[in-house]
Amino acid sequence: MTNYSIRAKEQWGDTPEYRECAEKTKNRTDAQEREIADGLMSIFVGFGQMMDCDVADERVQSQVKKLQDYISENYYKCSDEVLGGLGKMYAAGGEFTENIDKAGGTGTAVFAARAIEVKIGSEM
Repeated sequence: MTNYSIRAKEQWGDTPEYRECAEKTKNRTDAQEREIADGLMSIFVGFGQMMDCDVADERVQSQVKKLQDYISENYYKCSDEVLGGLGKMYAAGGEFTENIDKAGGTGTAVFAARAIEVKIGSEM
């Protein structure tokens, strides 16, 4: 179990999203997990390439939908509420922010979080 997996179980183990994720991922090989994780990071690369756009821009909002759909397809149903929580985690600093910024460039995590805020209609 990876560091992320251990922390996720400790923090969200009692949620329907965690249970759905555990079910979807239980039979995946390490190679499949890496491929899916790489696919997720490629979405953040896309955000990084759009940082000169307004977060409300149609292309940026399309990227938010792509992120939400990807999470729903590969991990768990990513409701707007869950997506908003993820956005806050992305921009909060630490490993999530570092990994997203490594993929998309410095500032990508905060940019993605701001774009998510626009999509769900809330402020961080």
